[in-house]
Amino acid sequence: MDPPREFEDAVEEIERTGFDELWLTDSSLHARNVYAYLALASRHSSTLRLGTAVTNPVTRHPAVTATAAATIDEISEGRFSLGIGAGDRPLLALGSKPATLARLESSIDAIRQLWTGEHVTLEGAGFSLDDAHMRVASDREIPIYVSCSGPKTLELAGRVADGVILLAGLHPEGLQWALEHIDRGVAAAGRSQRPKITVFAYGAVDEDEEAALAAGRTIAAWFPQTAPGYCEMAGLSRELIDKVRAMYVGGEFQEAEEAARLLPDEFVHRMALAGGADRARAHVENMLDLGIDCITVFPLGEDRFATMRNFKEVFDQVTGATRVS
Repeated sequence: MDPPREFEDAVEEIERTGFDELWLTDSSLHARNVYAYLALASRHSSTLRLGTAVTNPVTRHPAVTATAAATIDEISEGRFSLGIGAGDRPLLALGSKPATLARLESSIDAIRQLWTGEHVTLEGAGFSLDDAHMRVASDREIPIYVSCSGPKTLELAGRVADGVILLAGLHPEGLQWALEHIDRGVAAAGRSQRPKITVFAYGAVDEDEEAALAAGRTIAAWFPQTAPGYCEMAGLSRELIDKVRAMYVGGEFQEAEEAARLLPDEFVHRMALAGGADRARAHVENMLDLGIDCITVFPLGEDRFATMRNFKEVFDQVTGATRVS
């Protein structure tokens, strides 16, 4: 995240450009404090929906998250959504591991109970509550989005989430596979409809394809390390997946440059925004055809605002009926 004053200016520009949502990273030591910055975003916007992308139930006790989320929702006058997931490699620097599926699910249940103001006693997976209650309860049902890529977490999201933050690359084979697992969870829970789906699209939209490829390459290297199944669906060989995994020892995708150089250009194009308007348009059309509700742009590279404006222009050319953030 940018320094505070620059961030405030950026929030205002994002809203003026016509985006609907702004998701901010909660990444332990690798970003500024997400809730402080969400408070700033609340004060420098009036229509943007705001969210964590994503927090986890390991570094923050679910009760602490429940209070932080309700506070931001109050400050923003009902514009907040809680994005939560198992956690990623930055947890390793804290001597922790990503949450188990059971811990994630029980945390979501506890947070929802606490928001009602009721007294909660439970033994969750990895945490407990003893007659816990929020003195200032939430005055609405705050949406909870689950960030996921693996089959079991996708099915959990289908069962319990209001929305899904999908980290599956941008190629239709991977996205369709993920949606099928979400739908399994929906069916298992007997729900009438699928949670809202937002796909995170990392990279750059730039007619200078070399610059765009450079911006998208490191996030493409994240997938062999964290979600290798999507790489195989995108055509990457098992041998190359294993080689990238062995080389990528950084905590975040920005630290994966050496491993990323091994990846073929076509694979990068399939996993990230890594080209000009025509490539971005193809991704948007594919996602809309699959029934994706929202596309969230995570701009990388030298000129992030250019990517945001370029993507918004492409999106508006394709359709105005689905949300972009």
